[in-house]
Amino acid sequence: MASGNINIALTGNPNSGKTSLFNALTGLNQKVGNFPGVTVDKKTGDCRLDEELNSIIIDLPGTYSLYPRRADEWVAYKVLMEADPEVNYDVILLVADASNLKRNLLFCSQVIDLKKPVVVALTMMDIAGKKDIEIDVAGIERELGVPVITVNPRKNKGLAELKKALAQTARRQYMPPQRDFIPNKELAPAAVDGVRKLVPQLSEYGAVHYLINHENFPLENNIQEAIEQTEINNSFNPVKTQAEEIMQRYTRIKQVMQHNVVVPDPLHKQLVTDKLDNVLLHRVWGYLILLAVLFLLFQSIFWLAQYPMDAIEWSFTQINSWLGAVLPEAWWSDLLMNGIVAGLGGIVIFVPQIMILFGLITILEDTGYMARISFLSDKLMRKVGLNGKSVMPMISGFACAVPAIMSARNIENRKERLLTIMVTPLMSCSARLPVFTILISLAVPNTYYAGFLSLQGLVMMGLYLLGIVMALTVSYVLKFLINLKEKSFFILELPVYRSPRWKNVGITMVEKAKIFVVDAGRVIMLISLLLWFLSSYGPGNRMQQVEEQFAAAKQQATTEQLPEIERQQSTAKLENSYAGILGKAIEPAIKPLGFDWKIGIALITSFAAREVFVGTMATLYSVEESDDESSLRQKMQNAVREDGAKVYTLPTALSLMVFYVLAMQCMSTLAVVKRETKSWKWPTIQLVYMTVLAYCMSLLVYNVF
Repeated sequence: MASGNINIALTGNPNSGKTSLFNALTGLNQKVGNFPGVTVDKKTGDCRLDEELNSIIIDLPGTYSLYPRRADEWVAYKVLMEADPEVNYDVILLVADASNLKRNLLFCSQVIDLKKPVVVALTMMDIAGKKDIEIDVAGIERELGVPVITVNPRKNKGLAELKKALAQTARRQYMPPQRDFIPNKELAPAAVDGVRKLVPQLSEYGAVHYLINHENFPLENNIQEAIEQTEINNSFNPVKTQAEEIMQRYTRIKQVMQHNVVVPDPLHKQLVTDKLDNVLLHRVWGYLILLAVLFLLFQSIFWLAQYPMDAIEWSFTQINSWLGAVLPEAWWSDLLMNGIVAGLGGIVIFVPQIMILFGLITILEDTGYMARISFLSDKLMRKVGLNGKSVMPMISGFACAVPAIMSARNIENRKERLLTIMVTPLMSCSARLPVFTILISLAVPNTYYAGFLSLQGLVMMGLYLLGIVMALTVSYVLKFLINLKEKSFFILELPVYRSPRWKNVGITMVEKAKIFVVDAGRVIMLISLLLWFLSSYGPGNRMQQVEEQFAAAKQQATTEQLPEIERQQSTAKLENSYAGILGKAIEPAIKPLGFDWKIGIALITSFAAREVFVGTMATLYSVEESDDESSLRQKMQNAVREDGAKVYTLPTALSLMVFYVLAMQCMSTLAVVKRETKSWKWPTIQLVYMTVLAYCMSLLVYNVF
């Protein structure tokens, strides 16, 4: 292949530096979708290798060997075995961690024995150096028979050499090695020959995998039956063959390591990581530090986002004010100002907070602390029926419940996986953040204790902690109700501590902001426009009657009285609109929680996506208020009930925030739970228990305060 596009499959062990390398090679040219037929993230990105050759890099889920156990490992396995008809590759880019080379060489040797074009990227050489590990890279290259390039994606070192090796391999200047890493054919000689006659393009090692897993590959029925018959005729034992292969590979890896790697006495040098872990994983200090880290996380969302949010809010107020002055009075100008601009303002204002939240979470992951959070939480998790692996989906739930629920497939134990799926939506996702922010700013005073502890930040942290406590409580109850008996083990590899890659943090912040504005924004805008229509028009001649009712009063009014009469007319119009009638219909059910009919409309529209609450309020108050110079916060601050009392008092705001913490208001989450559990039973149970829990807790909070 001289020029054009090629596909590169990027694979390797978890924590081997695969994601860093993917980000370094592709930068911002990334797309995230799903692998065909399964809800496993499919990350692809463009990378130019040289002047003539461009590549699409497919980032496969991390896996420790070519014997898959989890759904995401099956995805990587099928792609590597060329058994996924929709994902093809020309070259395999295999990432290996130099500081854990023995373990990484198992997967490397397996992939190389498939006899596909392979380039090995050796990462973590700096960590290996700190551990006093010396590696003869040229010797490793000779033993494996494929190009081995040392890279440091964090510092962009070795990337030019890696791109050159990939381009040369794509042009077949490097060919797969003639000899196998181990004598694969000897594992089952007659059976391997039998399969290779049926599927001639397979390597001897590929034939072993077809004997073990052919049922999972898209083969014609006659070939499936012929392979099955080959197994029977040769008394092929898959478990025995797999065990024998792994033993032989480790024997050969031991020889390779003895000749090419110098490893010091493990007691010789204690790394900084070990010293840090003595403090951060301490049975007392570890938990106190964890709480302090979470507290700082939520305080920072307020501290850092305040100025950009104020600037965005001011800008949209000015835009609306200017539009009000220059546009004529017409339905389309009303739609533009109160539908489109109000809806857009409700989206953009929360971008700084979402970027900051994701940036801080990325820093925790990048530094290696997120894995420590899993380790610290395992003991607590087990008491409520979960395990340490449940922490990652639950923490991911702070961002979005949809990918968080998908990531629960890393949990092998079915009961713990189901429990994790059932409680993850109780973690306060970023979609709730706009709701919390605006309600906290309305009802909670911006006071500081000891000069740095923000009361608003403390309330925000309290809401997140409420979600966590409720998730653990619900899991404890459900563990007695879900009747699945299965033992589980928690094995976790703790990565070394590293300084965060600021470029990676920046890329994540931009990507997440883009997803929020495009994906959530699309839904918010659609519902804002629908709401504008529902709140601007009503059934029959109701709107006309309101106009006639206020026409005489407006004629007789003085200049001072006119604004108040116009405000009353707007309110009456809104109450008689389709949205008003719908809100009034559900008001009796939500009145005990301190909610009025406008909040009722927001609760209904929030089922499309929780963040729609703010867009709904922006549209409703823009339609009602003729004063375009007020921000949404000011309009909500001035909102009053029929008796003249303020709507957003502390009890109402707290009640509403508690409702949003606990209610299942996300159709996407219900859809993904159905997809993961393959049944409508569990999402239905989830919807019912979360709605009842939200209603009861909101009722309690409203009455207490």
